[in-house]
Amino acid sequence: MVHAASHPSSSHRSILDRLLALVSVVREGEGLSAVLLAVNVFLLLGTYYVLKTVREPLILNHPQGAEIKSYSSAGQALLFLLVVPLYGMIASRVDRMKLVGGVTLFFVTNLVLFYVLGQAGVGIGVVFFLWVGIFNMLVVAQFWGFANDLYTEEQGKRLFPVIGVGASLGAWVGSVTAKNVYRALGPYNLMLASGAALCVCTALTLMVHRREAGRATKEKSLEATQPLDRVGGFQLVMRNRYLLGIAVLVFLLNCVNTTGEYILGKFVTTSAQMLPAAERGAFIGEFYGDFFSWVNLAGFLIQMLLVSRIFKWIGVRGALFVLPCIALGGYGILALFPVLAIVKVAKIMENSTDYSLNNTVRHALFLPTSREAKYKAKAATDTFFVRAGDMTQAAIVYAGTQLSFTVGNFAVVNIVMVCLWLAVAGFVYQQHRRLSA
Repeated sequence: MVHAASHPSSSHRSILDRLLALVSVVREGEGLSAVLLAVNVFLLLGTYYVLKTVREPLILNHPQGAEIKSYSSAGQALLFLLVVPLYGMIASRVDRMKLVGGVTLFFVTNLVLFYVLGQAGVGIGVVFFLWVGIFNMLVVAQFWGFANDLYTEEQGKRLFPVIGVGASLGAWVGSVTAKNVYRALGPYNLMLASGAALCVCTALTLMVHRREAGRATKEKSLEATQPLDRVGGFQLVMRNRYLLGIAVLVFLLNCVNTTGEYILGKFVTTSAQMLPAAERGAFIGEFYGDFFSWVNLAGFLIQMLLVSRIFKWIGVRGALFVLPCIALGGYGILALFPVLAIVKVAKIMENSTDYSLNNTVRHALFLPTSREAKYKAKAATDTFFVRAGDMTQAAIVYAGTQLSFTVGNFAVVNIVMVCLWLAVAGFVYQQHRRLSA
């Protein structure tokens, strides 16, 4: 009888809690906030994929578009050397609601400005590409920092797979929507629609903040109203072996992934140059809309059906090794058979696993860390170290083009980096086990 009383009875759980149990274990009263967070990240990721589809024609509609895109990615890493400390300074002066809401609304004003400039005929391709990279990394990092701040490690392992369904579904819906309405609305009207969606995200964040503050202990509710310590995000990463391991892991992951994106972008650009100039932009936009839709449909199914079960079977630590093994197999085949069909299939498998299982793992790794690490170190990791991977990839692309690398040669480079990735994953595995214990 004592054992039965220690677990919430299913009769006490709401219908929503029971429905969410199809994805993961959801206990009494947890369902509503998890759904609101899932809707929030659904809109964030949907907005990003609309803007990501918009940005591709703006930068790739050029004979050297793939190279310009690659080098522009490197510039984002340099910008984050300024953005991350600035974000940390703000986080040390305001509470979490003002931080998350204020940063999101700042990006809304940016979208309005891009709309005005675009309508005036100003070329914004490179600037918008840089902005999208900063926007995506920062708002998603702070969303998951907010979610980490709400939940304990035990809750996060159960509820992050549920919230992640919203991310995977939002990415898929966003890419499908962009593909279907791109010709009708054009890039600049889609920017305004994305700004409206971000306003809704801010409102949802406020709802969850208030609801969880009312449910939390007095100490945790008071903590949520306090600014963070003044230590910076980069300092936190460099002082802690576990956080540094995560940062290196993210660096290698993104370096491999972005090199794969360059390979795909090169194929697409070559195909677009065979078309009349007036049709190239639409071709690229529709191709990437279709590609992203397949990636995110697969990612949604993985998130919905497999992530919580993988966590149960092999844990968060074991799940660290799934994506690098998939990438190793994909680039191994690509090195032997460098054709467009192989590139497309390999990137769909890699990206869909990255955007579902691996994203959930990466966010869950911060559950046993401090509040400062959840916001500041996570922001540094998910922005600068991601874009540092882009910078390294740009150097690889530059060196490869100078040496007349083939697609197979670039695939071999990725194989080497995946082997390093697996080694770092082993280190993070050991550190996480020690920290959780």
